[in-house]
Amino acid sequence: MANLLGINRSIIARHIKTLQEKGIIRRVGPDKGGHCEIIEK
Repeated sequence: MANLLGINRSIIARHIKTLQEKGIIRRVGPDKGGHCEIIEK
C-alpha cells in the first residue's frame, strides 16, 4: 500500500491506528494474515 501511494509505511500504520481509535475500522484475525474491516454506522 505504501508503494502504491508513494508514502512511508510508518505513515500508513499511523493512519490505520487513527481509524481504529475513531472506531471506523477494526482488526480481524492474527497480525500475520488478518485484515481490517470497515465498521458500518
